[in-house]
Amino acid sequence: MPVWKEGNSSVGACARSPPAASNRTGHGRKRLGGKQEVGAHSSGAALSDLRSSRARLLELFTDLSCNPEMMKNAADSYFSLLQGFINSLDESTQESKLRYIQNFKWTDTLQGQVPSITEDEAKEVHRSLKIAAGIFKHLKESHIPKLITPAEKGRDLESRLIEAYVIQCQAEAQEVTIARAIELKHAPGLIAALAYETANFYQKADHTLSSLEPAYSTKWRKYLHLKMCFYTAYAYCYHGETLLASDKCGEAIRSLQEAEKLYAKAEALCKEYGETKGPGPTVKPSGHLFFRKLGNLVKNTLEKCQRENGFIYFQKIPTEAPQLELKANYGLVEPIPFEFPPTSVQWTPETLAAFDLTKRPKDDSTKPKPEEEVKPVKEPDIKPQKDTGCYIS
Repeated sequence: MPVWKEGNSSVGACARSPPAASNRTGHGRKRLGGKQEVGAHSSGAALSDLRSSRARLLELFTDLSCNPEMMKNAADSYFSLLQGFINSLDESTQESKLRYIQNFKWTDTLQGQVPSITEDEAKEVHRSLKIAAGIFKHLKESHIPKLITPAEKGRDLESRLIEAYVIQCQAEAQEVTIARAIELKHAPGLIAALAYETANFYQKADHTLSSLEPAYSTKWRKYLHLKMCFYTAYAYCYHGETLLASDKCGEAIRSLQEAEKLYAKAEALCKEYGETKGPGPTVKPSGHLFFRKLGNLVKNTLEKCQRENGFIYFQKIPTEAPQLELKANYGLVEPIPFEFPPTSVQWTPETLAAFDLTKRPKDDSTKPKPEEEVKPVKEPDIKPQKDTGCYIS
């Protein structure tokens, strides 16, 4: 998925096409019946700027030199101009008179390699995923309910998909937290709790998609399921270390055995996921060092516990795996609240008055014709420069 993962929740995937700019002659005024159309310049300029700001934003999605500040500035520029089509200029709660003057069309995710990272890049990814979660949440709560035509089942703007995107962004941001906690050798108890919370996020996202048609949700759900198994295995592995440190070697062995079983299940799900047909790109989690490291860690820690139990503790190994009731006190991810930037200063009463509200589209033209298919934004396949084990997959 993107720096998105499976599900391809790229903002560009549903970026809207702005209205086409008016034809202009001379200094932005066109003649109709020998008379100059007053205000045509301002409306045409607003539309032209809207189009160019959107084009600039889409360019940045595939620009490897783009940084978060560049992306935010480009997004603010586009959203500030788009505001004139959404809200009234008098800052009241009224909608803009132009809100329904133009039909929009976009591609859908379901029906329609990533680099190792430095510490600074990890922080940027972590924050960007929280911002993305906030954007999806803002759309779900504030704007999607205002659509004249409710989103069809399985479409990007449908509530189940938007909610899954919010949860998955939170889970992916927490993956960065876990990788950092492991690198800094934080307490095994904290790492186990973070991994358990992350597994719960993936389970919740999978449950959110469970009522969608399998034809276009199976692949995404396979991905979510393997991530759930993988991070539950991480939780049991580090929980085993915590139990061993408390001289509960028998319980530690059983916890590590459960981690071993779940890791094997995650490996099998990786293979199934790779063979599953469906929308979106296919990533390869099992090929990442962060994934492979867990297998060795589980094996080595389990062998250590078994040796110590045979020489020191002589404790009975429980038949049932310990119940994970772990709660992380630090590192939990919440969406960063999102607000649109202020409406562009180019929106004035004169600009608004220049639009012809009698030319609103007919209802039967809301669905694009087959030949008008919207192409999704392609993301670059970035090759890692070095293998540090910290990945956004």
